[in-house]
Amino acid sequence: MRVLACCLSFVLAVSSLGAQQPAGTIVNPVPPAAKSVAAGRQSFQRYCAPCHNDDGKGNGPLAPRNVHPPDLTDAEWLHGGTDGEIFTSIREGIGPKFDMKSMKSRMTDAEIWNIVNYLRSIGPKP
Repeated sequence: MRVLACCLSFVLAVSSLGAQQPAGTIVNPVPPAAKSVAAGRQSFQRYCAPCHNDDGKGNGPLAPRNVHPPDLTDAEWLHGGTDGEIFTSIREGIGPKFDMKSMKSRMTDAEIWNIVNYLRSIGPKP
């Protein structure tokens, strides 16, 4: 019986590690070093620029019709002021219509964190 209780406690503890944190409490694990910012810029150009444009101003050629992606260089960010919120917006997409699709199946978490660091280099500081 003790072994069963011990195993159950272990399973519950491990499963709680995978629970999602609120986006505002997620801490960026990737230091914003030049290497990360450069990698983030490359990923941004590949995945984000078609809608947000090369300069991040939000006027990319493939933006969905009747949608104006936000300017990522200005001080007004409706979908994330913290690194964790920006990460979550990229990873999960932005609803309710999800004009910005989830990127979790196309990018690794490390790539997303590099993009967060790149966006911080061109946009508002936390």
